[in-house]
Amino acid sequence: CAFIDAEHALDPVYAKKLGVDIDNLLCSQPDTGEQALEIRDALARSGAVDVIIVDSVAALTPKAEIEGEIGDSHMGLAACMMSQAMRKLAGNLKNSGTLLIFINQIRMKIGVMFGNPETTTGGNALKFYASVR
Repeated sequence: CAFIDAEHALDPVYAKKLGVDIDNLLCSQPDTGEQALEIRDALARSGAVDVIIVDSVAALTPKAEIEGEIGDSHMGLAACMMSQAMRKLAGNLKNSGTLLIFINQIRMKIGVMFGNPETTTGGNALKFYASVR
């Protein structure tokens, strides 16, 4: 099993208390969203693990946003990154038989008067490619 900790929040002591086999868990704490998705792709292609967990989609920050100034507008960068990554990964997952679990967060849409104001981060690609939500 591999755990891609984009939030940099995994507590190995607590995880072990919950029953996680820390000794056999591959854990990565990438610096950028692109780095996390490349790690995920390499793991899927290798067939070395049966399960990959990404925690979380909301923490997959594009490199351009990290390197930019606070206040810069980066609308749609994360969605584009996820869309490209999912297109690239879909075949690799199918061929390797690897289970991929994305953990995500719910956000509120601003200005919604009717309907559900809740949404998830990362654009629509995850919704399109997901087998189970």
